[in-house]
Amino acid sequence: MSDHREAVRSNAKYLRNVRPIDPDEIADYIEGTPHPAVVKQLLREEAVDLGLLERDDGTFVPVDDDPVRPRRGPVEAFPAEYEQQLEDLLADRYGPNWYEGVSGDLLRSTIRRFKADYLDGRSVEYDDDVAAGYAIYHLPAYYAAVQYALDDLADRGLLGRNLRVLDIGAGVGGPALGLCDYLPDDALVDYHAIEPSAAADVLEDLLAETGRNVHTTIHRTTAEAFDPSETASDGFDPTAPDDGFDLVLACNVLSELDEPAAVARSFLETLAPDGTFLAMAPADKNTSVGLREVERELEGQRLWDRDAVAPADGDDEATAADRRRGTVTVYGPTVRLWPGDTPSDRGWSFDVRPDLAVPGFQRCLDEATPADDADHDPGEFVNVDVQFSYSQLRLDGRRRIDMALETSKWAKMAEMERHVTNRIDLVAAKLSRSLSGDDRDGRGGGRSNPLFKISDGSESIDHYAVVTNETSLNRPLLEADYGEVCSFERILALWNDDEEAYNLVVDEETIVDRLA
Repeated sequence: MSDHREAVRSNAKYLRNVRPIDPDEIADYIEGTPHPAVVKQLLREEAVDLGLLERDDGTFVPVDDDPVRPRRGPVEAFPAEYEQQLEDLLADRYGPNWYEGVSGDLLRSTIRRFKADYLDGRSVEYDDDVAAGYAIYHLPAYYAAVQYALDDLADRGLLGRNLRVLDIGAGVGGPALGLCDYLPDDALVDYHAIEPSAAADVLEDLLAETGRNVHTTIHRTTAEAFDPSETASDGFDPTAPDDGFDLVLACNVLSELDEPAAVARSFLETLAPDGTFLAMAPADKNTSVGLREVERELEGQRLWDRDAVAPADGDDEATAADRRRGTVTVYGPTVRLWPGDTPSDRGWSFDVRPDLAVPGFQRCLDEATPADDADHDPGEFVNVDVQFSYSQLRLDGRRRIDMALETSKWAKMAEMERHVTNRIDLVAAKLSRSLSGDDRDGRGGGRSNPLFKISDGSESIDHYAVVTNETSLNRPLLEADYGEVCSFERILALWNDDEEAYNLVVDEETIVDRLA
């Protein structure tokens, strides 16, 4: 078989730039004429290193170099094929009426327990029941959320069709499935998941529903114990300074680690020079702020070349700089519009997207709740809200919004105290959907004026833009997307004692423009 493998590789390398690679044809070229099915299997196993896509007709062609285009429109529903696969898994594990009787009660109590543990900051142990409950309750929203975060990369041509992906704490697979469905059919994915818990069993079943050009490996170990060299192959070495993963995912996992920044930094060492580290977290205050703290701790750190030794005593700065592989830069969605400044406010920023259609498995579990369950409110086990925080880090210095403001033209949030009661000109990113109707801890306060968190990347105190009088000249603020940068002319700066934050009033005198 090893001799056949090398012969298949050699023939595929020759034919890839000539014509589609046909296993039947290659079989004729190999000594001993192996069965075409054997050749096809070997081509599948070597496809990632050879950069080959398997087509519907059974032939193989080189993957295209064109970047992936951003998706258009919202994610409307969790796909039926994944829904069916999860329901089959639940039926196999708990019986065909898994949502009723003892098994239904068990799953409902499990979901209640891990939700309470999560909100109280307690660790969650992922046994089979927790993994099943987690899939029921969280899988659809996580599936959708990652696709919106990927839009930021695709919009700038930074998401390729030939992707090597490392998924830290992959869980039951929401981000993995979302990524696979975001990519076009002609994309090639080498996907590695790190997941030590029982969630890996659910993940394995669901990944079986992805396309033929998604090549998956699950490493059943912890993030701390994972050895990146285990993913190396003839055509790939994540420990080499000029190689690495194109995309490293850390979705809804950093808050569960004892040292999240240290673990994240270690995985940045496996990132390709032009790759992206995408971290995500739920929108609640603790995990969202925690994610932003990790982002800020990592920002500006310089990663040493993997092949270089530590700097010797007496090395000058130039010598040390030659050994550096890259500096961690925040690509988005938060901004750094003032050179040399970074924010130090509490950093609670999250996006909100349209709700998903209710999956059948959530509806079944919720509607089967016994009538005498005094703790149940209708919809308790339905979770279709798509609300999330995310951070994108890179090593090549690129930012999604690359601006350098000057105080001669624009006010700076770090100096807002001296502008209070004045009308000023300002440039800032919109870092929330409208918070009106909610207080700034997200618990509801009855505000009616549109209210948005904004940032220029220099602030140490939260800043909010509040629209008191909507006009055609300030409406661009309401129309801007999350993370989009706007200019504000004649915005009124006020201090809010109750919130200990700055309110920047957008009224009939204010002009807002969306900046490219």
